[in-house]
Amino acid sequence: MQPASKLERRVVAAAEQSLTKQRHVSPLDVLTGIGWVPLGLVTDWRQGRAPHLEAVAAVPADRLAEALEAFHRWVAGRGLQPMEVEYVSATRDRRPLRFTAAGDPALELAYRTHWMPADLPQQQRARLTAKQSKLPDLVVVQPLKTFTCVSCGSTDADMLTMEDAGPVCLTCADLDHLVFLPAGDAALTRRAKQTSRLSAVVVRFSRSRKRHERQGLLVEEAAIEEAERQCLSDEDARARRRERDRQRREASDDRFQQELAEQIGRLFPGCPPERAAAISRHTGTRGSGRVGRSAAGRAFDSDAVTRAVIASVRHEDTAYDELLMAGLPREQARERIRDDIDRVIERWRHAD
Repeated sequence: MQPASKLERRVVAAAEQSLTKQRHVSPLDVLTGIGWVPLGLVTDWRQGRAPHLEAVAAVPADRLAEALEAFHRWVAGRGLQPMEVEYVSATRDRRPLRFTAAGDPALELAYRTHWMPADLPQQQRARLTAKQSKLPDLVVVQPLKTFTCVSCGSTDADMLTMEDAGPVCLTCADLDHLVFLPAGDAALTRRAKQTSRLSAVVVRFSRSRKRHERQGLLVEEAAIEEAERQCLSDEDARARRRERDRQRREASDDRFQQELAEQIGRLFPGCPPERAAAISRHTGTRGSGRVGRSAAGRAFDSDAVTRAVIASVRHEDTAYDELLMAGLPREQARERIRDDIDRVIERWRHAD
């Protein structure tokens, strides 16, 4: 049965995408998939920098509740099995995370419940449960400004952890014996973390992207030395595996972009085929963050595909970019070229 509302269609597309990709789905997966809870702000919440999930959402609590209701209607229709997951913060005290401002027990439980197929083998179900219940990494911050440690009063430390009383330097947090391993070598990072008895993820706030981004790890020095030894011993094998993975990703991207172009052609039969191909390449580029790479876009949701086409028309078929270069505010520029977009879209909706 076709979902009745636009919100329901978006929720279903995000839920189906998550279930297909990871064999389970949660309310948080859906909310991030439809863009109502930005992933960067989810990180802030998980790391204890927000009081509850509603505080970082892009929509009011009543809209989140509507999405949750739509999600549960979809769950009921799919016959999925529940799995309760504990959400704890990435802080030293590992305190439980809250989803709502009111803290209603029933609603909190609804958010914590993940769903998986009823026919999933027990062994795979156990692995998923263990993975989702795993404690999050400890987090250390590289601050953009000088800070004062609330424990010792020091102002010359270059990293901090956040506690309820405020920022704490690594010495007071008993993490100063760890060594910083910069990000960049995935194998080295993974092996050093596995070997180190204690570790913490190091993040730094990006002003341009408005989110904390991973910079590396704090691990024991002996763990880095052991990880380096392991990496040297199988460097050739890992290089061959990276090349195979690259080829698989390219083949997958080609298939996705071809299917996206075909969906554009179905929704907009008047769109020239070469233009549909160009739109699919642009919006479907891996890592671009554009509409085509969203959960709805990857599921070929008609609303997401339409937004990708409109974005292309805005930049390629109107004077929008020139208006921005002339200093016109974005909203005014969009209003001025709205009719131009509507004319192109209406023409493309019908075959020549």
